[in-house]
Amino acid sequence: MTDETDIHALIKAHFEGMKWNSSENADWARFRRDFLPGAALCGAARPAQVRSLDEFIDRMETVACKNLRSFEEHTQGVKILRFGNIAVVLAMSELLEDGTDVNHDISGYLLVKSEGRWSILAHAWDQASDENPVPDDLR
Repeated sequence: MTDETDIHALIKAHFEGMKWNSSENADWARFRRDFLPGAALCGAARPAQVRSLDEFIDRMETVACKNLRSFEEHTQGVKILRFGNIAVVLAMSELLEDGTDVNHDISGYLLVKSEGRWSILAHAWDQASDENPVPDDLR
């Protein structure tokens, strides 16, 4: 496998642990495996606030999991810029909330390859909207 193939696989499968419904809980251990220790996450809310992975998961468990009966996020379009053991990725995801509400967001990732494996060092995202549409090259 090439580095680009490995990166693409990491990003495409990244949200598989962060889904839940009435019969399935989020698999936070699966979600955590994609990150380096000390990784930073910055959501779409403004003013921007950097959270640790633990803080992000705690917030998801106390807010999102209680307010949403079901949640799925699937990455669709991916653009990769790589040099050696670092990569920057932009990716578009489709979010399905409560089985019917469909939204899209764009994630920016900073990846690092260490010990033969790509991991997320930082992840930030913003929601797509009519005023801020998904770029055609990420569809």
